[in-house]
Amino acid sequence: MAPICFILSDVRIFTGTDTIESGYVVVKDGLISAVSAGPAPADADVQIISKPGYTVLPGFIDAHMHADKGQELALYQSLAFGVTTVMDMHNETVNVHKLKKLAAEKKDKAADFKAAGVAATIDGGWPMPVVTAHDKSEETAAEIATWPKLASVADAEAYVAHNLSPAGGADYTKLMHESGAALGQPFPKPSLDIQQAVITATHAAGHVAVAHCLGRADTLEVLSLGINGLAHTFLDEPVSEEIVDGYKKAGAWCSPTLSLLGSLTKEGAAVAERFANDVRVKGKLTEKGHANLCRCMGFSREGATVENAYGTVRRLKAEGVPIIVGSDSAGPGLGTAWGVTFHHELYLLVNECGFSPREALHAGTALTAKLFGWNDRGRIAQGLKADLVMVEGNPLDDINATLSIRGVWRDGIQAKDFQK
Repeated sequence: MAPICFILSDVRIFTGTDTIESGYVVVKDGLISAVSAGPAPADADVQIISKPGYTVLPGFIDAHMHADKGQELALYQSLAFGVTTVMDMHNETVNVHKLKKLAAEKKDKAADFKAAGVAATIDGGWPMPVVTAHDKSEETAAEIATWPKLASVADAEAYVAHNLSPAGGADYTKLMHESGAALGQPFPKPSLDIQQAVITATHAAGHVAVAHCLGRADTLEVLSLGINGLAHTFLDEPVSEEIVDGYKKAGAWCSPTLSLLGSLTKEGAAVAERFANDVRVKGKLTEKGHANLCRCMGFSREGATVENAYGTVRRLKAEGVPIIVGSDSAGPGLGTAWGVTFHHELYLLVNECGFSPREALHAGTALTAKLFGWNDRGRIAQGLKADLVMVEGNPLDDINATLSIRGVWRDGIQAKDFQK
């Protein structure tokens, strides 16, 4: 499908870092060929879309999601909510290749797909217990049988080499370092020498290593190993000076997934239900998706609170630790929905964690691209992919406006939902 050349004119532009109060963006051959303040240049051969009062932003990047069982809906629904790049954080290899092919072939319908491939797992460790507790199907058992069962440093090195190869299809590595401390039940977790081997091999291959932890002690351990980033913050205890020091020493970032943590403790139920029933949301969800968003997981231990998570993010932000935006949305993930929960996460960063709307939008676009080394996206700048979202209103004043989507383009191709 050939990209269409066009100009978005008379719009507010958030470039991912800076704001142009009134300007234009020129898109040609799938790329941004110019962005500037002032009136658009006259060109009789190019479609000019003039939208005073609207804001154009870089396509959103969801730094944590799961297209479980290779569900195409995950990519379709994400794009409908302005998420032009999704980052899967654990999926079977066959699904990774399927969804990368879908993303390449259907730019008018599907978000671009980045993936951790199959996460670095051990026999009986996270997420095997939680998956099998809720899904005992033969299909799921067959999927779990393909997961790594790392038992040595040699296993870890071989896993990384395959996962990051063309055959594995991964773009980064995901570690599982979950003791169950925040969930009230013990899980086996990999030894630190195995985790160190995974991180070292990933870095040697020139890629980023990300870790799952929901507990403070687990987080401290992986930070000590030089992890690049955390795929959650923790909720079992308040932030400590050790945590701040650990993040700084590692130079690590955090994708806190606050919406998901609110589902774990049930404290986020009211806000999630409000998003589910927003008129800008409900019509884009399946019946099952809407029902899931209105329910909570509710399996954290007593004393684990979402306020612990909010407080940690506030402190990390104040200390200069980078925070990015990930939803942890998944098909069976109660309290989440692909695409929608990205906007929920922006809302929580602004309303609970002291972010300005500009800071939250930067975290969900340019910052994520920078931290993963994706220099072709995340900003509205000359030569970058024309991944764009146009909303009615000004989300730099009111973060709630991000849901007032009036146009989405991926590689300069307009998403079909918005060809109106």
